[in-house]
Amino acid sequence: MRITAIEDLHCDGGWRDFSFLKISTDTGLVGWSEYMESYGSQGLSAVIRRLAGRLIGADPRAVERHTAFLHGVTRAAPGGINQQAIAAIENALVDLKARALGIPVYELLGGPIRERLRLYWSHCGTYQTLHGEAFRAWTGAAPIRSLDDVAAQGARVAAAGFRGLKTNILRLGAVPGLHMPGFNAPFAPDLPVERDLIADLRAQMAAFARGAGPGIGLHLDLNFNFRTEGYIRIAQALEEFDLAWLEVDSFDPAALAEIRRCSRTRIASCESLFHRRQYRPFFEHQSVDVAIIDVPWNGILEAMKIAAMAEAYEINVAPHNFNGHLGSLMSAHFCAAIPNFRVMEIDIDDVAWKDALVTAPPVVEAGELLIPTGPGWGASVNEDVIRAHPPRGAVWS
Repeated sequence: MRITAIEDLHCDGGWRDFSFLKISTDTGLVGWSEYMESYGSQGLSAVIRRLAGRLIGADPRAVERHTAFLHGVTRAAPGGINQQAIAAIENALVDLKARALGIPVYELLGGPIRERLRLYWSHCGTYQTLHGEAFRAWTGAAPIRSLDDVAAQGARVAAAGFRGLKTNILRLGAVPGLHMPGFNAPFAPDLPVERDLIADLRAQMAAFARGAGPGIGLHLDLNFNFRTEGYIRIAQALEEFDLAWLEVDSFDPAALAEIRRCSRTRIASCESLFHRRQYRPFFEHQSVDVAIIDVPWNGILEAMKIAAMAEAYEINVAPHNFNGHLGSLMSAHFCAAIPNFRVMEIDIDDVAWKDALVTAPPVVEAGELLIPTGPGWGASVNEDVIRAHPPRGAVWS
């Protein structure tokens, strides 16, 4: 078996684009992966094409060899876009190898430990607040403009059978939006935290709790939007809500450990890290209660190794999964095969035609995802649907 072609495909997903990598072989077998270029990774497809082109003519089944080779040729600039490109290639090769063997990917990883995966409803209310009526046109979900709307969204989560939700910092004033200075929305590089912001955030989480009820775990994602002092103030201010976790992005393991020590609020982090080398100091500093691992960014084989290292530090892990259905299936194989699984992220409100993008969409029952059973990821990409929805460019901010 030899690799004959590498192709990246993209389609409009409303507030972001869906991106896929297709690796073809001389046997007719194809491997797929999903990756994300819309959020901070502009130019990723070009890097994938340049790196994957080195594998034309190779046997795709030697996955670890190919990954090691690509790490070698990018040694002078590790991580970042290079790592995301290698991960996309690795994931497509793993899918292809499992298809060649006629087994699900998790069988390559030692077999499934569990057949159902706990889910939390991610970006709950986030894009409804940011995009308003455009979001309704994409998904059918009503805009969020008040705390009553927030409570109603929490009730939707509970009614759908989920036991957890995650939201971001919603701003419900005259110009509704999100508080995202870490991503320059608004542009405020000092990353301030004001008393009124904390008060509004407490009101927001109280509304979610009121609507969702006591059986729903609340997760709040603060992203890169504050500095250490601000994260500590918010963690302390939200202690009464007994959050499932407060999600904090930081590249300083000691600072994150200090945030964790200063509050009873549980801390999750690490979703923006690459490879075991970047995760290790966070584990050594006991910086997190839950380590988040991005399978499309790290590659599923590397993600398994990171999870194994976390297990040695008595840390549970959760996937970073803000992709489409194929990305969810990729994360599901990872979650099925690791012992220290906490919970899986998934976006529910989405473009109406999302299910048509793959041959077998993820099956969700009572807030749990049933692990896929077909070969490879358990689904392929419908190229006709991709062509029917050409990309317009990301409009998330």
